[in-house]
Parts: sequence; C-alpha cells; structure tokens
Amino acid sequence: MKNIRRILKEDDLGDMGIGAMIVFIAMVLVAGIAASVLIQTANRLEIQAMTTGQETTREVSTGLAVIDIEGLNYSGRIYNLTITVRARAGSGDIDLRQTIIELTNGSTKTLLTYNSAARQFNHSYDGTGSVFDTGFWNMTNEQFGILVLQDEDSSMTASNPVLNRGDLAMLCVNTGACFSGLNPRDDVWGMVSPEQGASGIFAFRVPSSITEQVYDLY
Repeated sequence: MKNIRRILKEDDLGDMGIGAMIVFIAMVLVAGIAASVLIQTANRLEIQAMTTGQETTREVSTGLAVIDIEGLNYSGRIYNLTITVRARAGSGDIDLRQTIIELTNGSTKTLLTYNSAARQFNHSYDGTGSVFDTGFWNMTNEQFGILVLQDEDSSMTASNPVLNRGDLAMLCVNTGACFSGLNPRDDVWGMVSPEQGASGIFAFRVPSSITEQVYDLY
C-alpha cells in the first residue's frame, strides 16, 4: 500500500509539472503575440504621425501671397484685372494649373481656372508700356491667364506653370466676362487658392469716380 501511495503521489507531481509548463508556454505565446501587436501598432502610429507632420508643415509653409492688383478703365468700369502673386517665404512649388481664383462683387460670385492658351512670358509691356495690351484678354468668365514677370529657372511653362521661390506672375482676369465690368464703389473680395497651402486673400473697393486709365486697387 505504501508503494502504491508513493507511485500515485509521484504521478500527481508529474501532472502538476506538465500543467505548469503548459501554462507557462501559453503565457509566453500570449505575451509574444501581444508584444508583436503593440510593435506593429506603434510602427503604424509613427508612420502616420510622420506623414501628418510633413503634410502639416507643407500646409503651413506653402502658399501664395497677393502683392498687387491693378485694373483697366473701360467706359467708366474696371474691365480687366491683373493680380500679381508670389510664393510665400519657405513655400514649396505651387502648380498654378491647379490654382483657383474665387472672386465676388457682392452680387455675383465666380470661380476661375487656368487657361493654358492665355499665358505669355516676360511680355509685361508692349510699345506703350501697358500690360493690358498683350492681346489675350478674350477669356471666358471661368478662366484666367498668366503673365510671367520673373522666372529664373523657367518653371512656368504654358502646359505646366509652376511658381516657386523668386518667381513673380500676374494672374489676368477678364472682369468684363465675369461681371460685365466692375462698377464704381463695388466692394470686391477674392482669394487665390493653390492646390495645397495657404490662399492669397484680397479685398478692395472700386473708386467712386473712374476717370484714369489704370487703377492700383490693392
């Protein structure tokens, strides 16, 4: 009987040892799986954070600045506008082909896109010195042209006008087609929105008496 009890006791101890080992192995496996999931999640979060940071940096630093707006007097109304723009300090490249001009005079609002046929390089003057005599103002009410003033690296081609550091361009808008001209005392608001980055916002009031040929509006 003593031998039998001793054998049974040793068998029980063996079962307990095997059970403990199974539990330990299971814990190790669960811990390994959990660690793998945590590592993968951390990697995804790191990649997402880096991507978000880069996009935010581009969004904050990239953008257009409106530095001047001039208009042409035609029969007592402002019929053509030139909106001079440049890239903001630290800005990346800006594709003017994907840029939209939003323009309103209080009663009508229009959105303008780039017309590749209405682009000229360094033709900022003709024989009389006027940018309004360059001959491509017959655009529709949903298009604008580009008059390149400064482009050292020749990045602003007709098919792919890219504005970068040091470039200067006039965006040409036919307000005669958009609003049948701007009347005296009209309050005009607009913005030039690039594909990515900050928009160039502007607002001005048309003079109460339009008697001169060209007006500096902004």
